[in-house]
Amino acid sequence: MKVGKWIVLMLGVLFLASIGLAQDKPAVNSNSAKPGSLITFRGNPLSLLGTPITEGQPMPSVPLVDAMAMKEVDLSKEQGKVLFLSIVPSIDTPVCEVQTHYLGEEGDKLPEEVQRITISRDTPFAQKRFAKEAKLTDIRYLSDYKRGEFGRSTGLLIEGFELLGRAVILVDSKGIIRYIQVVPELTELPDMEAAFAEAVRLTEE
Repeated sequence: MKVGKWIVLMLGVLFLASIGLAQDKPAVNSNSAKPGSLITFRGNPLSLLGTPITEGQPMPSVPLVDAMAMKEVDLSKEQGKVLFLSIVPSIDTPVCEVQTHYLGEEGDKLPEEVQRITISRDTPFAQKRFAKEAKLTDIRYLSDYKRGEFGRSTGLLIEGFELLGRAVILVDSKGIIRYIQVVPELTELPDMEAAFAEAVRLTEE
């Protein structure tokens, strides 16, 4: 990653963190924006860049780094389980922390056929540190820190911040995208319970 891009990324994380600290328990938003469209941050519009994904298409082939194994993985090749992708701008910001705790703690009730994954543009080292400090080591952490290829291949890269939009994506056992929620307001949470219910339904097909 070039130095300029890295500085932009870090400034985006710091800005999100400073806003989030002033916020109480974040609201849950049950609505969804479309990948590649507009979301808001405290009401201010932000553009999502990249190629928008849609339900019914295969998961794009793109390299991510597994924070624990420190090796590249391609989710399009991981079939046989339902993939629950919890996508956050940065795990070191308050709302993202709440979302990841929800995935790790409340997500324990999901069937074993569901693999829980957090994706962000944090470095693998930051993700690994977070997992240990938060005692959330039973979920996978994948990093898009190098070039933001995951963000660009899904239409979830935030213009200017160079972070990922907040979203949940479910991929069925055959590698097909079956559920997408892109949270329209970046400071709010996705409807995790609705996504949990859909993940359970997908394991029963």
